[in-house]
Amino acid sequence: MNKTISDASLKIILKMQQNELTESVIYAKISKFAKGEENKKTLLRLAEEEKKHYEIWKSYTGVTMKPKRAKIAKFVFYAKVFGFTFAIKIMERGEKGAQKNYSTILEEVPEAETIKQQEEEHENALISMLDEERLKYVGSMVLGLNDALVELAGSLAGFTFALQNTRLIALSGLIVGISATFSMASSEFLSAKSEGRKDALKSCAYTGIAYLLTVALLVAPYLICAPGQYLLALVCMLGVIVLIIAGFNFYIAVVKGEKFAPRFFEMLFISVGVGVVSFVVGILAKHFIGV
Repeated sequence: MNKTISDASLKIILKMQQNELTESVIYAKISKFAKGEENKKTLLRLAEEEKKHYEIWKSYTGVTMKPKRAKIAKFVFYAKVFGFTFAIKIMERGEKGAQKNYSTILEEVPEAETIKQQEEEHENALISMLDEERLKYVGSMVLGLNDALVELAGSLAGFTFALQNTRLIALSGLIVGISATFSMASSEFLSAKSEGRKDALKSCAYTGIAYLLTVALLVAPYLICAPGQYLLALVCMLGVIVLIIAGFNFYIAVVKGEKFAPRFFEMLFISVGVGVVSFVVGILAKHFIGV
């Protein structure tokens, strides 16, 4: 098909053509390991639509392309580690910045309006149909993560000035953390069971795993630092708390389509606030008990 377009528009179309082809391959690859037949069908439909868009752009450029292997590998990795919903929504976020390209080339490329509509409406509708199991247990993960941050961060801050030895602090933190993991997981199981939920075991597993991972990350600075570097370990532990809260809330913001800042600062304020209180309690305990 012979179409005459400007060099500026051609440059934009070539970039969009490359993206459509690459994303088509990403959807197809994710569909191979995504759980649930409906999810697989939806992902394959998305792959097919992206491939059609690629063919439309190809009719203008006359260029046969190969997908970007590095981008494919990156998003397949995201899908396997963080879930396909996270990977797809992150990918779509990156494409929102390219929406202005459609208006730029609209006069020369009439099909751009149709593709834009499909990108904004149909594909978004298909993505909303995806149903990933792990997202049903976000509440359980929040429970485990938040409880571990509040309880263990406070305990470690208190232990830091009460014991002033990273090995003793780490030992105390592990004992408290592991015990609390089983306590929290069993409480979640009994709570879910009392509500008549059939997924009580999965729910408690998500809570327990989130709690235990948080315990390991918070205790790690005390195991890495030398015995006398308890202040450095405390600072590193506080830094880990910020990273955990930021990472988790970014994940939730992406997969749930929620705002990042309000959730982040709420969790940060609670966790650091409890840490400061426990820090003061540790100093007072050391002074009055004379340890």
